[in-house]
Amino acid sequence: MTTKDLTQEALQQEALLTDRDDLLGLLELRFGAIPPEVRTAIEQIDKLESLERLILVAANLATWEQFLADLEVNNASFRIVGEYYRPI
Repeated sequence: MTTKDLTQEALQQEALLTDRDDLLGLLELRFGAIPPEVRTAIEQIDKLESLERLILVAANLATWEQFLADLEVNNASFRIVGEYYRPI
């Protein structure tokens, strides 16, 4: 690996950590304490696009149960549509 590759990898890892923290913070703010199994599932997500999508989902869904259902689907699509999505 070159220095440039290592720098890109470090930036990617930093972005993943930041997005995980942002998602967990948003969930705690909106829904309260996060169960350990949900926290673990989020910490295991290794795709930046998935975390970014879940941040949007967490900001737009009305209930914790709806977020959990979306988390289980683990949809790779960035688009969020449906009757449950209502911007705050």
